[in-house]
Amino acid sequence: MKRSLLAVVITGLALTSLSSARAAIETYNIDPVHTWVGFSVAHFFTKVPGYFSKVKGTIVVDRDHLENSTVETVIEVASITTNTKMRDDDLRSTNFFAAAQFPSMTFKSEAWKSTGDKTYDVTGRLTMKNISKEVVLKVTSLGFGPGMKGAAISGWEAALTLDRRDFGITADQGAVGNNVDVVINVEADLVKPAPVAP
Repeated sequence: MKRSLLAVVITGLALTSLSSARAAIETYNIDPVHTWVGFSVAHFFTKVPGYFSKVKGTIVVDRDHLENSTVETVIEVASITTNTKMRDDDLRSTNFFAAAQFPSMTFKSEAWKSTGDKTYDVTGRLTMKNISKEVVLKVTSLGFGPGMKGAAISGWEAALTLDRRDFGITADQGAVGNNVDVVINVEADLVKPAPVAP
């Protein structure tokens, strides 16, 4: 009898532990309306800003251990804008991003490393113009909580500096800088789990 009771208790604890572990894992979809993928690059002595207006992706979060989280994003290259049509057309052309041939760039994380209170080095593969390179995003977790109409959201900020030549973008040397500063602000919506069938 004691062994049966002990087995029940152990099984219950195991199921509770498993349930808690599953509950800690949350999936968020990036909200393209409230997400900003911006950049700036030198033009002679000044810096010109721009951004990509179309981005989507998924963040799978372990709230108890954010180091176990993952992120995947897709950015539509043709959505690049610097608020100047002639320059934007040039950036979409084969001189720079070749958007018709390479319509999207992607990032997929491989490891998260805690670097401080709510800050992480997120290492992953950035693919642009069919060239894949390892990069490190400096990521800050801005928080979790209710957003519009009480829906659960999460907020993130990330930054990195790229050398555009690493991705085969070499036009206008001397006029356009090679180092590109990237700043990303993300709002992501919690994906509600499907109801469990009775």
